[in-house]
Amino acid sequence: MPVTTSDILERVRRIELRTRKFANDMMAGAYHSQFKGRGLDFEELREYVPGDDVRTIDWNVTARMRRPFVKLHREERELAVMLVLDISASGSFGSSSLTKRDFAAEVAATVAFSALRNGDKVGLLLFSEEVELFVPPKKGRKHLLRIIREALAFPAKKRGTNIGAALSFVNHVLHRRAVVFLITDFLHSAGQRDLFRELGQTNARHDLVCVHLHDERERAMPPTGVLLLEDAETGELLELDTTRASIRTSFAEAAALRVEHLDRSLTQSAVDVVRLAPSADFASVLQRFFEMRRRR
Repeated sequence: MPVTTSDILERVRRIELRTRKFANDMMAGAYHSQFKGRGLDFEELREYVPGDDVRTIDWNVTARMRRPFVKLHREERELAVMLVLDISASGSFGSSSLTKRDFAAEVAATVAFSALRNGDKVGLLLFSEEVELFVPPKKGRKHLLRIIREALAFPAKKRGTNIGAALSFVNHVLHRRAVVFLITDFLHSAGQRDLFRELGQTNARHDLVCVHLHDERERAMPPTGVLLLEDAETGELLELDTTRASIRTSFAEAAALRVEHLDRSLTQSAVDVVRLAPSADFASVLQRFFEMRRRR
């Protein structure tokens, strides 16, 4: 049965009510304490006067003018928050009441509400194996509802995943430092050779937070008999007899190794990651993550 516009609007309304409550009751303080607009905007140059911080001297201008000049800055209080959301075919999986795509929309909406409540602008980038949609950062409830609607229902043209291409796009279109939330299951299928280099570059230019979405059934397989599994992105089929303990153990070990490699690579790139599952209280996990970053 096709999804109608009224169905989508009803889902948007439910997510707005649910995530706005999370943002107001739990996330606001944690978000505000972590993302307060810590950057500085250049304002003007003027001649050095005794007492100025020597670290503000512009040595290029000083050399040209043959007398010392300092840079003056003003605090940048408004942040741009970019939600970079994976809408590849693997997001259609879900062993609970939510698919990963639906769950990603809830997480994105919670962050967006927290950002707007903090006075920040919010943008959205949807990607699969290519960039599918870019919504520049703006403010306002109407804009936020569009973000939720697109995150929920924008039809992806491609099935695969290319995280590196999405981050490269972000690095080219965002010219000022921003907070970038990469929301993905990291089940990538294309262009991954330079992924972690791109993650490191994005983190150097912006404040990158990786939100790793996972479903419990992607880590542990119950003994439910013979299953025919299909890779949502490649179409590859695999038949497994889940009554065999060795099969379940191998599946769990492979999943654990994949996460271990991901964590090691993200640590090497100095990128923070928070891991969320639809079955957990994700707002509390996000709140604790932001508080941990603030203390650190």
